[in-house]
Parts: sequence; structure tokens; C-alpha cells
Amino acid sequence: MKQLKTALFDFDGVVVDTEPIYDLFWNDAAKRYGLGIDNFADIIKGTTLPYILEKYFSGYTEEFRQMVTKESTEYEKTMPLPPMPGSIEFIRMLKEHGVQIGLVTSSDNAKVKRAFGLLHLDNLFDTLVTADRITQGKPDPMCYLLAAKDLNVSPEDCIVFEDSFNGIQSGKDAGMRVIGLSTTNPAESLRDKVYEVIPNFEKVTFEDYLRW
Repeated sequence: MKQLKTALFDFDGVVVDTEPIYDLFWNDAAKRYGLGIDNFADIIKGTTLPYILEKYFSGYTEEFRQMVTKESTEYEKTMPLPPMPGSIEFIRMLKEHGVQIGLVTSSDNAKVKRAFGLLHLDNLFDTLVTADRITQGKPDPMCYLLAAKDLNVSPEDCIVFEDSFNGIQSGKDAGMRVIGLSTTNPAESLRDKVYEVIPNFEKVTFEDYLRW
């Protein structure tokens, strides 16, 4: 039997259906902060908060940047975390078949810890790569390469599940096969960037995983 590939999951827009919730916050925040950037939430999808602050708030005062951090952090403490249809069941199925599984997210440890408690995700992932562990966020491949190193596997033996353009680029630049979820962007916009596009995990079987 051939070696099973390692599965690496993004979090927002893949395991949980939170992207529309983030859209409301960041698009509203962009207006309140006077950034003058349309569809700001779409532009920053998949990136870390430090990256957002460095790229879009470098000209602001440290006090202002701390305010942005505080507002974002406070929002994450209470925002709902609805599971993506079929996601947790799919992860459990892979686990039962002996697949190594990693979570690779631009979110920080605090949010991930809260999510694990709410969604009972403890003991499902063999490694966690959060924003707290990296210095270069998506679209840089650092996070996915770190996950592969954690699990002692080659990048080409990993399958990445991503929804954002930044995340997809990160996985591809890491040398991994990427399955795109059309939960955040239209399927048509993903097809030329990923190995295959799926709407969510509801109808995905283990045979699909073996085929990938």
C-alpha cells in the first residue's frame, strides 16, 4: 500500500465558515480607519495581523496600531465559529485512516485554543502552525514548510486545503498539492491555481483523498 499523503488544513474558510464574519469586521474597520481601500477584507484574506499592520498601517502611530490590534483581538474573542459543512467529519475520517494532519493558520494561539474548545478539536491535529510560530505569513510558504518539518514529511507528500489566494500561493510555493475550497472565492477563479476545486467537505470521500 502506498504511503498516505499528509493533510494540511487552513482554518478560516476551510475548517470553519468564518470568512463572511471577518468581511463584516474588516470592511467596516477599513472605513472607520479611513484606509480608502475598497473590499479590504478580500485583499487581506489569509494573512496575519502583524502583516496587515505592517503593510497597511505603517504610517499610523503606534497608539493607533495598538487600537487596531485591540479591536481585532476583542472581536475574535466573541465571534461565532461555525464549522464548514463536512469539515470536522472529514478530518476525523482521515484520522481514522491513519493520515497525518496539520492545522496551518494565520490566526493566533488564543483564537485556535478557543476554537478547539468550542468545536472539540483536541487530538485531531498532529501539528499546529499558528501566526505565533512564524515570522513570514501567507503568501510566504514558511508556515506550510514548517508543518511539513514538524511531521517529518517532504512537501511533495502533502496535500493542502485552502480557500484564499494568499493561502493557495503559500501552499504552492511550498511545493505542495493544493485543493481549493470555493467558500471564499468563486470556483472559476480558483481552477487555474489549484489541483482541484471543491465547494466544501460534505461529499468528499476517502477515495477522493486517495485520488489526490
